[in-house]
Formats: sequence, C-alpha cells, structure tokens
Amino acid sequence: DQMAEHGLRLAQQHHLSLRPANDALLDRLADNERMLSASCTALAGALPSSRPALPAAQWLLDNFYLVETHIRIAKHDLPANYSLQLPQLDNGPSTGLPRVYDIALETISHGDGRIDAESFSRFVEAYQQACTLTLGELWAIPIMLRLALIENLRRVAARVMANWADRDLANVWADRLGETAERDAKSVVLVVADMARSQPPMTAAFVAELARRLQGHSASLTQPLLWVEQMLSESARSIEGHVQLDAQQQAIDQVSISNSIGSLRL
Repeated sequence: DQMAEHGLRLAQQHHLSLRPANDALLDRLADNERMLSASCTALAGALPSSRPALPAAQWLLDNFYLVETHIRIAKHDLPANYSLQLPQLDNGPSTGLPRVYDIALETISHGDGRIDAESFSRFVEAYQQACTLTLGELWAIPIMLRLALIENLRRVAARVMANWADRDLANVWADRLGETAERDAKSVVLVVADMARSQPPMTAAFVAELARRLQGHSASLTQPLLWVEQMLSESARSIEGHVQLDAQQQAIDQVSISNSIGSLRL
C-alpha cells in the first residue's frame, strides 16, 4: 500500500525539535487566506475576457465561498497558542511547525487533495510503527487536515496564477504578431526579434498559448513558431510536447482543486 509505505517513510524522516515551540499556524492560515483571496479576485477580473477559462480557475472561483467558510471554521477551531502544545519538527520544509500538520500536508499532497478515511488510517498506523503520536496530536488531526487542504488550494492557486500570467504574456505577443502580419508581413521578423530580446519564459503555458493563437494562420506567423522551436531544441522538447505538458498540468490542477474542495465538504 503506497500510503502506508509513505507514512512509515515519513516517520523515519521526521526529527522533533527540542527548542521552544513556535505558534506559526495562525500566521500561515492568514497567508493562505490572503493568497487565495488575491488569486480569486484576479481570476474573477480576468475570466470575463474572450479567452477560454482554465478549468482549475473556474473550479476555484465557483467554490471559493466554501473555501472562505472553512477558513472561518479553521480560525474558530484554532485558538492562539494551540500549536504550542504539539510536538514540532526540527527538519525538512515544515521545520518549526507541528509534526501532525506535516503529516496532514503529506497526506493531502500524496493523495492529490483527496482524503480517504481508510487509506489515511493506514498512513497513520504505518507512521506509528516508527513514531508514536501523542493523544493531543491524534485529537488535532481533523483541524490539521482542514488547514492542509486550505494550503493545498493555495499552492494550486499560485500555480494557476503563474500559468495565467504566462498565458497573458503569450497573448500580448500573439496580438502584436497578428496585427503586424495583417499590416506588413515583412515586419513580423522585427517583432520576433523584439520577443527574443525580451526573453519570454519557455514554459508549457506560454508556448501552448502562443501556439494556439498562431498556428494555422498566415505563413508569416510561422516565423515566431520556428523561433520557439529553436529555443526549445536545447530542452529536447517540441512545441507539441509543451502543448501536451500544459494539458496534463491543467488536468492535474483541476483534479487537485476538485479533490480538495470535495474533501472540505466531508
């Protein structure tokens, strides 16, 4: 069982801190709330455009009211200094945070936002074969899972926003290239040179959106695509490969958001 194996492996990696405990969970929740709120505000303003909406972005916007409700519940259920009573970690990305919070984060991450009671029980049982959790940690699991789901949504929202920015940039160049091709096809090469000097990110989102906008149009618009292919040659991936990668990432983000929101409803 993968979850059980991961639980045992995580227990072997964890080291508890002997220093005085920190109370960082409320600050972390506030940061997650700010990031999610800012992402949804930006996405709500962008989606009415003529561009197709990203499925993950639409999922997040349609269910943000539920996320806000669970943030309020988490604030109510997480009194100040609560995490001071819990053993905290002295290593890894969750250094200074409660061990049980990292267990929740790892469970959510490993299950891509999906919580299954049976597999989670196996995860905890396997973990406790190496390290016994305190009674306080076991009682804290429900609130930690809620906090971890909120953080997972924040992580995916950050990725969606980064991809959205790359698509925005691709559309800026596609608009400029298209307008130039209509006005003076010979000048397209000058716009390609400008784009090259700007060093746009050759991310899957940027390449896929630029290709979507330019492919199948005038012959002059093959020039920027040839330049992109040349830039990608060092990474041994083609435009088509980036298009496929972008589609996979969009599917992963949508599944993660839908799973996380579904788990919050439980």
